[in-house]
Amino acid sequence: MRLKSNLPAALKYQAVIIESAAREAGLDFFEVVFELLDARDVNGVAAYGGFPVRYPSWRFGMEYERLEKGYRWGLSKIYELVINNDPTYAYLVRSNSLLEQKLVMAHVYGHADFFKNNLWFSPTDRHMLDTMGNHSTRVRRYADALGQEAVETFLDRALSLDTLVDPYLPLRARATGPKRGGRVHAPLSERALRSLEAVSATPFTEVEDVDDADEPPMPKLPTYDILGFVEENGPLDPWERDILRIVRREAYYFCPQRMTKIMNEGWASFWHSKLLTGGILEASEILDFADCHSGATSSPQGQLNPYKIGIELFRHAEARGEDIFRLRRVHNDVSLVHKLVDEEFAQKCLAPIFVPGMRQRDGETCREVDWQLLKTRLLQELSWGGLPQIEVVDVDAEGEGEMLLVHHHDGRDLQLGRASETLKALEQLWQHPVHLLTIEEKQGRRLVCRGGEVTSLDTREAEKACAKEPA
Repeated sequence: MRLKSNLPAALKYQAVIIESAAREAGLDFFEVVFELLDARDVNGVAAYGGFPVRYPSWRFGMEYERLEKGYRWGLSKIYELVINNDPTYAYLVRSNSLLEQKLVMAHVYGHADFFKNNLWFSPTDRHMLDTMGNHSTRVRRYADALGQEAVETFLDRALSLDTLVDPYLPLRARATGPKRGGRVHAPLSERALRSLEAVSATPFTEVEDVDDADEPPMPKLPTYDILGFVEENGPLDPWERDILRIVRREAYYFCPQRMTKIMNEGWASFWHSKLLTGGILEASEILDFADCHSGATSSPQGQLNPYKIGIELFRHAEARGEDIFRLRRVHNDVSLVHKLVDEEFAQKCLAPIFVPGMRQRDGETCREVDWQLLKTRLLQELSWGGLPQIEVVDVDAEGEGEMLLVHHHDGRDLQLGRASETLKALEQLWQHPVHLLTIEEKQGRRLVCRGGEVTSLDTREAEKACAKEPA
């Protein structure tokens, strides 16, 4: 085993012990490289999405300020940071206690196993650290040649649109071979189940690597991959198109993390608990471990803690006799919740989150609630990675070169202020008016961005277009 890191001898020894226990338990991961950093430096790396070699942006600076303030005021603390890469890099906080470092390292091996083996991460670039460095070099060269302000302005617009992608596109392209077209012709829930059934029918094999040059295929209308559609069809200069390509590729790299947040954190928490209580902890560390673990997996009423929901889902699956390794391989958050959440789980774990005044007493719920409604509520919050499902369906329908978007409404209204800013950025890239059909408070609306100004019109057309499932 090669363990390249700057860890002191005591922590290197613990890393060897924990890695050995993780492999004996059946976890499988790329080499893990631990780096020990001060809390301030970890916040800096986290602000860049885990990649210190990434190109600069004021957005990353703002995220750093947010993390720093949370740390200084005692509102938040990053214990570790781990990135999906081969090798897998994990950053530890120097000020953590030995017990916390042991817990974090066990947690990291759970994440590393999940990154390597979960189906939704299989299309991702496994050498993204190098790719990010290449992207940074290209952006900096454009800034040197064209001016810092022009490049930063365009980059900021592109980054403001980095959620306008189709999270199912890379996996679908990988499963069906190279095809053009960015739309899935099935409702979201059915799509997830079909993907699961297709994968479940195949033997359990290690996920193969992807070529670094592989990128999601370019879309045709209609498509949820708005970023890709603009990259291919927008009136852009070559350097603008290249920067948009960079932002799109990075957006697809981060997509699986949104789609599997509960699973990923739950799997890592499940295994740090099993590994440490399986003989790694000293007797004197048990109480401190219990306190630290319970703090990470606590779930205040009204707040959905992915660590808590995730670990309870895997414990529930294990108690039911499910193959938890297969579950972590084929599912995302939506499909796992769809499969595992039953009345027992909903009453125990979801009711205290979603039902005001609900409490547990001696293992029993104080009152019964409709568990299927609780499950539906959770699925709704997780749908499309927690983001609105927006599709570009047409261009130039009215002869102005305009782009028409449809928000497939799932019960969650858009935040119209944020939607307006998104439309403004999109109009600047598309250089023609942008229309968005949506529903607000059960009233159909058409948002129109023209000349940097957004107007809102009531329309029944939106009610018809947005309320139905995408065909």
